[in-house]
Amino acid sequence: MGFCGLIVVALVAAGTEGPAGRGQAAEVVTLSRLRVSDNQRFLATEEGKPFFYLADTAWELFHRLKRDEVIAYLDDRASKGFTVIQCVALAELDGLTEPNALGYLPLIDTNDVTKPAVVDGPNNDYWDHVEDVMKLAEERGLYLGFLPMWGKYAPTDTGSAAIYGEFLGARYRERSNLIWILGGDRPAPTSGEQDVWRAMAKGIAIGVSGSEDYDRVLMTYHTYGPDHASKYFHADRWLDFTSIQSSHGDAVLNWKMIEQDYARQPAKPVIDLETTYPDLVILKGMKEGNDDHARRSAYWAVFAGACGHTYGHNSIWQMYEPGRKPILNARKSWRQALAAPSSTQMGYLRKLMESRTIFDRVPDQSLLESDPGEGIDRIEATRGADYAFIYTPEGRNFAIATDKLAGRRSRVRWFDPRTGEWTEGQTITNDGRREFDPPGEPGLGRDWVLVLDRAY
Repeated sequence: MGFCGLIVVALVAAGTEGPAGRGQAAEVVTLSRLRVSDNQRFLATEEGKPFFYLADTAWELFHRLKRDEVIAYLDDRASKGFTVIQCVALAELDGLTEPNALGYLPLIDTNDVTKPAVVDGPNNDYWDHVEDVMKLAEERGLYLGFLPMWGKYAPTDTGSAAIYGEFLGARYRERSNLIWILGGDRPAPTSGEQDVWRAMAKGIAIGVSGSEDYDRVLMTYHTYGPDHASKYFHADRWLDFTSIQSSHGDAVLNWKMIEQDYARQPAKPVIDLETTYPDLVILKGMKEGNDDHARRSAYWAVFAGACGHTYGHNSIWQMYEPGRKPILNARKSWRQALAAPSSTQMGYLRKLMESRTIFDRVPDQSLLESDPGEGIDRIEATRGADYAFIYTPEGRNFAIATDKLAGRRSRVRWFDPRTGEWTEGQTITNDGRREFDPPGEPGLGRDWVLVLDRAY
């Protein structure tokens, strides 16, 4: 739990029933609030420690899962190294008309977001359940990427948006593990639509702090895909970090979209909030994504300059299980999908990135002396002050300008994104162009990261 700036403030007496119902001591914790790093490229804790945004998409978490199921899901994701769970207050799939798993509806009037169904007392309405999930996540060192609503429910007037935003901000002002994500799979091409989301952002800030103080909240926007949130809100004060949705399929080139936003000014952290999911295709002309495609999208995005990455699985975002109507051809139950190899492999990516300095890391394709490619075999390079990572998604050979590396010599190793294991190499002299041949034969799913560390 120490990964996310965890502060332990108390311990439940030993032997009492903990929050996960396992009859053991439970930590009562408070996670540090998050902010944008000083160099405007990454996220950080209030104390200034780097925060790697590694999210799983669980849009229906509040709506479709019982408490014990929530616990099982959160335990799994925390154990795999995720730091953020993305979920929606007003869920997409009949979220206004179908009660949640505890039997509660979120609104008194399904057509009016200014009338939340709030009942006095604890643990007896929809919004109490939402807070319970927030607490369960925090106890496991997890932040929530919290969407106020799926975009199709957005009010058409700024007044309603502001009222709903202020309700949420005030209701959850004490929760330090929230990252506010407006939008909900919708673009905002008109000034009227943009003003609605701006009003909601302002309402949230007022609810949290009592004034339009955006320093107390961390916010971004989730558009549809493929699209850039920066098209609509990049200059807005409330948009702390920007995002893309690169969408779904086996050939999504999300590195291109990350590069575009990384180059945009003023500089803001960027992340892909939805990309290739196993067992899902949306974009025409593509096939379903699989574990290899999902892993490739993650490394592409991070090495191209993203401050983290969002993973997802077609069965998990909708919490599919037999008996429910499958959306977009979901086949596995959400419990089965938890075991997808790519979900474990996301944790390997996080460990790799956190094994070196973060705030000085930049994308740097100038390291490549050979053709990086413009398609699905694209090679991406990133570097810090004393190291460089080069990702080859299909294990093909490439050449590096070693004289651009720090120091006179570099230690060479290979990192396997599929297993998280390292292959030892040699120490080389940084004297110019050098060819590198990844282990094994090339091909889809045979990706490698070349790691070059300054040898003192």
